[in-house]
Amino acid sequence: MASVGREVAEVTTAYTQALRREILRSEQQRMRTLAIVLTLMLAVILCFLGFFPRFSRQLFPQGISAWIPIVGIGSFILIEVAALALLRWRIAKDLDFPRPARFANALVETSLPGVVIFVLSQHTEPQLVFGFWPPLLYFIFIVLSTLRLDFWLSLWTGAVAAVEQLVLALWLLPLSPTASRADETIYYHLSRSIVLLLAGVVAGIVALSLRRQFENSIAAGAARDRVTNLFGQHVSPAVVDRLLATQADPPSEIRPVCVLFLDIRGFTAMSRARTASETVSLLNDFFASMVTIVDHHGGIVNKFLGDGFLALFGAPLADPKAAAHALAAGRDMLEAVDAWNRARPAQALRVGIGIHAGEAVTGTVGSAQRKEYTVIGDTVNLAARLEQLTKETNARLLVSDALGGLAQSNGGVDLGPMPIRGYGEPVNVWKVA
Repeated sequence: MASVGREVAEVTTAYTQALRREILRSEQQRMRTLAIVLTLMLAVILCFLGFFPRFSRQLFPQGISAWIPIVGIGSFILIEVAALALLRWRIAKDLDFPRPARFANALVETSLPGVVIFVLSQHTEPQLVFGFWPPLLYFIFIVLSTLRLDFWLSLWTGAVAAVEQLVLALWLLPLSPTASRADETIYYHLSRSIVLLLAGVVAGIVALSLRRQFENSIAAGAARDRVTNLFGQHVSPAVVDRLLATQADPPSEIRPVCVLFLDIRGFTAMSRARTASETVSLLNDFFASMVTIVDHHGGIVNKFLGDGFLALFGAPLADPKAAAHALAAGRDMLEAVDAWNRARPAQALRVGIGIHAGEAVTGTVGSAQRKEYTVIGDTVNLAARLEQLTKETNARLLVSDALGGLAQSNGGVDLGPMPIRGYGEPVNVWKVA
């Protein structure tokens, strides 16, 4: 139980670390986007001041120097670039961005529109500034806050925007509850602040939804990695989906299984006449067709053994017709080998297949870092011995008496009791064409 607890803790830690890295990458993307937006905004303002002086004088009768937006907006750009550099450094060191620092950063960023409103109000009528584009900048920061993947940070951004906008309006404008103009009443600007706060709430909900999508994606990836680690990459997608649905590692138990061993005859000698890349390429091409056959009949390739492999039927997923499926897979493999030899006479192959059904111990073995689903017992040993016996009997497919009825119905020949290495008593063997 202690080892299981440690494994769960390790998986949880790995999951948490993966999620933390995704959030940091998202925060990095947000900072980069904001720095680009501010740079473009500064460029547009400078172009406006330089190429449209007449319109600029209409907006700012007292005049406004180019250095003001350069210093004002440029300072925020430098702060954002510095924060981005710091975040990259922490990511490289695999360190988190402290939560208090996130809130402080959001406060500084969201203060930019307030600074713009205050500065422009010193150069033109404040009512004109509040009806112009500066207050709309708050929405850019609120929208980008969704990339923080934190509901409270988005809400904080909306709250800062709402409070700053209302405070500036109370400070810079002659507001009165009984004013004749709607934009000179406190209710007008209070309603604008409420909209900013609601925008922060909506952004927070979106951020929460994005975070859940990240969590689901990481959890799904972790679950698939777990299955891949246990059963290898040569498990059919259908089997993977069924294993994922169980949401737990297969238990260690004694269960009925059917084991199939396949070996390529004389492959070691054949490989001497080929380069390493040619040998590996040939094996990959051949095994690809064999694995497809195993998948088609509901089995899994448990492990590759150089120039052969071990396939399981009836484990880790129960299959009452495991023996029939294993025998059908073996016969299809022989047909596939014949087709291979006709298509590639220069790479003709001979195989031996042994199949036995019975009870075996199944479960996951290994360390906390690397585990593998395996099957152990006499059933596995006898299937391996039958595959080796194909050399002596000049057969391609041998099955034990446990599959005798199936072998007979498929045109099998009863070879009778035969001595098997490692077994005191002869074993009844069937040869299937």
